[in-house]
Amino acid sequence: MAVETRQVMDSTGEISELTGKWAVALREKNVEAVISHYVPDVVLFDVVNPLLSSGTDLLRTRLTEWLSSFDGHMGFEVSDLKVEAGDYLAFCHGLNRVIGTKVDGVKIDMCWRATLCWRKSDGNWKITHSHASVPFNMETGMAS
Repeated sequence: MAVETRQVMDSTGEISELTGKWAVALREKNVEAVISHYVPDVVLFDVVNPLLSSGTDLLRTRLTEWLSSFDGHMGFEVSDLKVEAGDYLAFCHGLNRVIGTKVDGVKIDMCWRATLCWRKSDGNWKITHSHASVPFNMETGMAS
């Protein structure tokens, strides 16, 4: 995972490391480990309906459905990660990619843009906002 930081602070390394752990938890399809990175009232903008949601209860349900839709191993990677961090707020953005075979036999190799916003509270960084998006063709309405 390539990491670029614009502000040299200890927090940028922490955010990069936490984002890496978050990605490992997704690859392992470990819902509770993924959830542990979020605040309870996290705001989520997703690429599938509902486009806007909030809270780890809904996130847990979505993750369980999504991760269990893969048959066996699922590849997940974050690339082109960029991090900006201050003392108590940080954000990172990059490209996410998932590769795997769904339980119905359909093969998936999908990329999307992602931004995670982090807030430090009681010495711990947690995701407060997650935004995923897929560019689309304005003429056809289809994803790029």
